[in-house]
Amino acid sequence: MTAIEPITLRGKYVTLEPLNEDHHDGLVEAASDGELWNLWYTHVPRPEGMRAEIQKRLAARDAGTELSFTTRLNDPVTGEPGRIIGLTSYYAIDLSVPRLAIGATWNAASSQGTGTNPDSKRLLLAHAFDSLGCAAVDFHTHWMNSQSREAIARLGAKQDGVLRAHRRMPDGSLRDTVVFSIIASEWPQVRSGLDFRLAKQR
Repeated sequence: MTAIEPITLRGKYVTLEPLNEDHHDGLVEAASDGELWNLWYTHVPRPEGMRAEIQKRLAARDAGTELSFTTRLNDPVTGEPGRIIGLTSYYAIDLSVPRLAIGATWNAASSQGTGTNPDSKRLLLAHAFDSLGCAAVDFHTHWMNSQSREAIARLGAKQDGVLRAHRRMPDGSLRDTVVFSIIASEWPQVRSGLDFRLAKQR
């Protein structure tokens, strides 16, 4: 395997489509649902910066270092993908292992707590472990983002450590990054837990 090919992944609640320029307006609308750019511990572009963000991620895709997906909410009756609610990515891709990280994830405020995030993670983890043969999948988040840390832990990922003063944030502050991972031998148990959660979701 020399690169991760773009692919569409469809789950119970969401469909993940490879990011493209045509998603711009839908992503602006999704980010505006809750004005997500005001969450200082995350990096969600403001409407005027969305096009540049898309272009940056497409350039990273072409360089083989990242593969971003636009998240669409599935119609509850037909199951067909509908409105755009957010974005998520594979990044820190190392095909020599292979290993990658899942992150740069954000979802419209109105979709949070509705099963869309665990469904998205179920799709991405299944593709990483079952199709790409990853030995491990990482997750990184801001120390101050307790909601994200709790969500990652609920997946069944284990905390590996904290990288102090790891990244410069858009506001100039330094981020302490919490690192979690799931290894291939843990995936069956993590998958069972996600399937149980999704079966209970309304």
